[in-house]
Amino acid sequence: MRFMLLLKASQDTESELWPSEALVREMDRYNDELVRAGVLLDAAGLHPSASGARIDFSQGKRTVTHGPFSETQQLIAGFWMIQVRSLEEALEWGRRWLHPQGGSDSQIELRQVFEPRDALLAEEAPLVQDLWLQAGRSRS
Repeated sequence: MRFMLLLKASQDTESELWPSEALVREMDRYNDELVRAGVLLDAAGLHPSASGARIDFSQGKRTVTHGPFSETQQLIAGFWMIQVRSLEEALEWGRRWLHPQGGSDSQIELRQVFEPRDALLAEEAPLVQDLWLQAGRSRS
């Protein structure tokens, strides 16, 4: 199962300042753990929203809005794509993320990635449900 761990932005990540050397070392340590465990597929930090843009789609129109964006709780500062056996294992990796003493609060959102087999299961769900109902009726 693939999961994306999304590091939510904060005032610190939205600033133009680089993290401290100690924080960079801790981030490297965390990433190295993911690599050694064989679960890391990809990871990256994102530039602050000041250098980004949003494209809104509404009623057939596209509207571009350039950053910065003020609502940091809705922004992403970075991500990790991991492949693990279960939601519980993905949660464990998310819990291991560092939270620097005296640093700003942080949040990681965990989302499972759709796999091709998920679409097949969704298409088959009505068929499986019908077969299950028919089997139940035939037993009565």
